[in-house]
Amino acid sequence: MKNKGQNASQRAMSTTGYAYAFLLILQTMLIGVNAENRLQQGDSPIEVLIWMINQCIPVLKQASNLQEK
Repeated sequence: MKNKGQNASQRAMSTTGYAYAFLLILQTMLIGVNAENRLQQGDSPIEVLIWMINQCIPVLKQASNLQEK
């Protein structure tokens, strides 16, 4: 009985992990789209790169926290 509960728990964790990974990837893609828009509006590439780095730091922190769990 314990194995069945453990397997279900592992599957739920795996599904949750995939969902978080998908959302982090989506968030990163949206940062890229927003960066492209900023470039098209005339922001300098260096400004946009700095902005992207600042946007990606929280995403990397979230990914790191998920990896620790």
